[in-house]
Amino acid sequence: MQPPLHRFVLAPLAEARGSALEEVQQQLEVEPSPGPALLDCADRPLTLPELRTIAATLGQAGLPLRRLEASEPLSLVPAAALGLETALHPPPAPEASGAPAAPADPPRLSIHRGTLRAGDHLQVEGSVLVLGDVNPGARVTAGGDVRVWGRLRGVAHAGSQGDNGARIVALQLRPLQLRIASAVARGPEDLPPVGFCEEALLENGAIAIRPADPQWPAHP
Repeated sequence: MQPPLHRFVLAPLAEARGSALEEVQQQLEVEPSPGPALLDCADRPLTLPELRTIAATLGQAGLPLRRLEASEPLSLVPAAALGLETALHPPPAPEASGAPAAPADPPRLSIHRGTLRAGDHLQVEGSVLVLGDVNPGARVTAGGDVRVWGRLRGVAHAGSQGDNGARIVALQLRPLQLRIASAVARGPEDLPPVGFCEEALLENGAIAIRPADPQWPAHP
């Protein structure tokens, strides 16, 4: 029987009174017994260095971090990069009323965990985040952004419904073909820059590739 997870809960972003690390350190003052830990970061965006520091702090206290839960999909990205278990909180249920329910909006961001292999075609209405590689012969199509936390070597189509502001972002952007809205381009053949993720976007009607901003793009 596995021991229960020690739960560390961060305050929501609107109520935060300090850094995520400071909140975890305050909760450590209770001196919980050694065992695996779970971090619930609510809607707090954590960078990979921040999460590494929190994991190291918990590990020094005998509480190895095993799982991260969040209410925002992008908060799971650094946790997946560290190999942690991840879980997304379900959205709150709408309050009951006598008025007919409004039609649900399409999902802003879909998450696919795992590598897409030759023959696979992942297609979503909004943006998509792939936690893994997109191998040659695989395709990703999204109405919004295509974001790959890994190597993009297949075919990616962002803005498939005509969104010229959509982007394609990957840790290694070497696809066979890129498409943004109606524009098409071949992927670059040179080696990617060391230490940078890359993005493709439309500039003056043509697809341009450049180093991406250090923060994962927030464009829905």
